[in-house]
Amino acid sequence: MPIQTSKETTALIVTITGKMDALTAPEYEKKFSELIAEGEISFIVDFEQVDYISSAGLRVLLATAKRVKAVNGKLLLANITGVVKDVFEISGFCTLFPTHDSVASALSASLG
Repeated sequence: MPIQTSKETTALIVTITGKMDALTAPEYEKKFSELIAEGEISFIVDFEQVDYISSAGLRVLLATAKRVKAVNGKLLLANITGVVKDVFEISGFCTLFPTHDSVASALSASLG
């Protein structure tokens, strides 16, 4: 699962590609642990290129949110569509995380 980052003024954009499942979730969790250790605290996770998320992916996302909250940071999600959006809605994750239709919208929200 490729993970790319790009720094914006108010947040670090984390773009993930492919699947978030039992095989790839540990990689995601490790990357976020490294970013937080480096001092990053405001994140926008771009799901535009994610085509599948399992319960393992949801668990890691929840664990990441707890870590970010522990450092008084922000975690916003963007571009959740298709079956991934269905999973978020069914699991109730849409109510747990601030979600946005685009990275630009999430960036605007991160200013507040």
